[in-house]
Amino acid sequence: MTSSGTNPGGLPGSAAWELLLPTASAPARARGRFLQGALREAIRAQRLPPGTRLPSSRELAEDLGVSRGLVTEAYEQLTAEGYLRSDRGAGTWVGGAVRAASARARDLAPRPPGARADFLPGSPDLALFPRAAWAAAQRAVLAELPHRDLGYPDPRGLPRLRSALAELLVRRRGVVADPERIVVVSGVAQATTLLGCVLYARGVREIGVEDPGSPQHTGLYAAAGLRAVPLPLDAEGLAPGPLRASGVRAVTTTPAHQYPTGIACSARRRAELLDWARAVDGLLLEDDYDGDFRYDRAPVGALQGLDPERVAYLGSVSKSLAPGLRLGWLLVPERLAHEVVERKRTMDLGHPSLDQAVFARFLERGDYDRQLRRCQRAYRERRDVLVASLAEHLPHARVSGIAAGLHAIAELPRSCGPESRFVARMTAAGVAVRPLGECTHTRSDDPVVRLVLGYAHLPPARIREGVRVMAQALDERGG
Repeated sequence: MTSSGTNPGGLPGSAAWELLLPTASAPARARGRFLQGALREAIRAQRLPPGTRLPSSRELAEDLGVSRGLVTEAYEQLTAEGYLRSDRGAGTWVGGAVRAASARARDLAPRPPGARADFLPGSPDLALFPRAAWAAAQRAVLAELPHRDLGYPDPRGLPRLRSALAELLVRRRGVVADPERIVVVSGVAQATTLLGCVLYARGVREIGVEDPGSPQHTGLYAAAGLRAVPLPLDAEGLAPGPLRASGVRAVTTTPAHQYPTGIACSARRRAELLDWARAVDGLLLEDDYDGDFRYDRAPVGALQGLDPERVAYLGSVSKSLAPGLRLGWLLVPERLAHEVVERKRTMDLGHPSLDQAVFARFLERGDYDRQLRRCQRAYRERRDVLVASLAEHLPHARVSGIAAGLHAIAELPRSCGPESRFVARMTAAGVAVRPLGECTHTRSDDPVVRLVLGYAHLPPARIREGVRVMAQALDERGG
């Protein structure tokens, strides 16, 4: 951009130009909205970190071929929202109060409109939701549900559902499941918050989280009063040395399929994590977010099965059925069970009875097992298509992590970096991607581009086309 060569620390030339290109090509009436959206997202993601000086309104307008008034209006709007600050006579800067938006928050937002290819992770294929079987279960439940079950439910959940869940989790995930210690929750997010509140009430003020890891954990624990302590990984999972040195006594981990790196925690590391928990009288919070989906072998059993008094187990139907159902489960150690149940009671008086009864019937009749098999076949095929497409169109890309879950990690050649430039190129080409750096606690403009590519929500043909568009965008811009 015109200003990047004259303002030290200013807006990076090529990256910013490509990031804002959609503004220039947008319909005239939408250009202001496009510019504001592009700048807002860049600031949230810290592609424009706090303290970055932006070009003057005249310079940016000239570069984009738009009116100066449009740029001025965008700057004024974002200044009013707190994203920018403007010092009279000194220019416009990115505000220092803006925190990086979590990747999880963007997962919860609508998918990017008009994208030619959307590889953002976090969503299953919602078209696979078994509408007919679910509707049949609803009709049957409404016909047979006793009136008394429409009252305030047991905060743990309906006994019928907890019994069905216990059978499922023992059979499929190898947990030690007592129905009396299962709490039905509205997803892993609520389970995390419940545990965070209970730990805080017990005097805990810090909790370990994997780095890189799921961005949702930091915000959820902060809401419960806990500070998240980022802990590094190695090739076998959560690294034990930094964990011991951190001083924390609780840590969240994803041992079956680490999010986002795709590492499967080794047997030795599982034993080391449990040894740590026993030594410090600590707790492991096992987020088994996609443990049913392993494509190269049978899924590895849950860590909880090795020591149910040192591991709290969290799961949901968000990846197998639909996140909109808001159905999940929390299996807690006996010493925490009463406090978790009481916290659940005061939080929402229990999960909706009708939803619980429908899911219980769905489990009892084998419909959930059939749904898991259906998803397993579809997602295995889509991962294979993604790997084959990358080999064809981006032959120097390296796919890492086990064959599992709903996303894969792809490392691209250094010539595609740095990360900010690559993301800007993809944005300009209409390709939505998430770099691995957005899942780390210390952001940096990594010269090596590592992508967290979601594929489960995409039909095979869209995956092939999306990778082709990605490769074409790199070729056209000298990648």
